[in-house]
Amino acid sequence: MTLRLIVAVLVVANVISAIGVVHARHQHRELYVQLTRLERARDELNIEFGRLQLEQATWAESNRIDQVARNRLGMKFPAAGEIVVVRP
Repeated sequence: MTLRLIVAVLVVANVISAIGVVHARHQHRELYVQLTRLERARDELNIEFGRLQLEQATWAESNRIDQVARNRLGMKFPAAGEIVVVRP
């Protein structure tokens, strides 16, 4: 009787262990898929960030600012007679 009980306990423990292994592997696969998806999103964001940095550098270029100031805002460099130096 005790031998049958020991065998039954070992079989149940073996089945529980197998179910645990299957669950752990399934969870590992799901997490790996999520990791891959997040890495892909990170790479896309890095590419977009590089594009935005390039765009910002283009918009902040001094020639561009000068062109916008002259054309859109009607700004110009002052003539020599228009410059006033204020001394402390």
